[in-house]
Amino acid sequence: MHGRRVPAEGLFIISAVSQYIGAAIAISVFDQVAPQSVGWLRVVGASIALWVIARPRLGDWRGRKLLGAATFGIATAAMNTFFYLGIARIDLGKSVAIEFVGPIAVAALATRSLRNAIALVCAVSGVLVLGGVEVGGEPAGVAFILASSACWAAYIVIGSKVAVTSNGVEGLAVGLTIGSIVLIPIGAPWSGPVWVAPVLLLACLVTGVFSNAIGYGIDQYVLRQVSVRRFSVLLAMLPVTAVIVGWVALDQQPSVLDLAGIAAVLVGVSLQERDVAQTVEPIAQVA
Repeated sequence: MHGRRVPAEGLFIISAVSQYIGAAIAISVFDQVAPQSVGWLRVVGASIALWVIARPRLGDWRGRKLLGAATFGIATAAMNTFFYLGIARIDLGKSVAIEFVGPIAVAALATRSLRNAIALVCAVSGVLVLGGVEVGGEPAGVAFILASSACWAAYIVIGSKVAVTSNGVEGLAVGLTIGSIVLIPIGAPWSGPVWVAPVLLLACLVTGVFSNAIGYGIDQYVLRQVSVRRFSVLLAMLPVTAVIVGWVALDQQPSVLDLAGIAAVLVGVSLQERDVAQTVEPIAQVA
């Protein structure tokens, strides 16, 4: 199949670059719009883009299938909001490294061989190096990122099931629409500035196109091809990309120790076994 000819690592690089370009845009407007409002508009923008692309039929989404998509969308929307509240206080690369606690937990629970365990240790070591920096003065930022991390773990587990119920993008469109509705009380009250500044509104919506529609759309595609365990370890590439994007776009220059952490992550990603996802059983579990 064509999907299996595309290396998951290559897709993750595209996804990560897209996600953190969106994050860099979001950070640039935090001095004008509250982070929680930017997070809400990110989900709204992604929902609009995904509905235009996927055009899901509402009649196909009901019962457990709809519940799964709704849970996935709410977890994703909450993850975005907590993440933006965190990166408003902590550097992008450091935030993503701390947030990786969630995927680490998922990967650890699914690790079954010595080779995978070694790969996980390398990836975790690299992430700890990237995240083990001066964050003690920002307890609120750390708390927000850890909350985002818990939502990220839910995103992986639930998203793997949503991905196999349709083409993945449809479930993402339905789920994020529900998530954007749930977020209205959190995001809308502080969104006043965007309604009188079209360029500002566009910037907030574009974060959703880069970070969610493209980034998470690729995630859904990959989740149909690889196991949850491998997906979780591949996510270690995100802190690496976040550091690079933070360096290029936000002048958050990495140290020599950061570069060593990046190397450890890449070693871990390259070591892990190339297993594939189940493509039949999860459908029976969710449908």
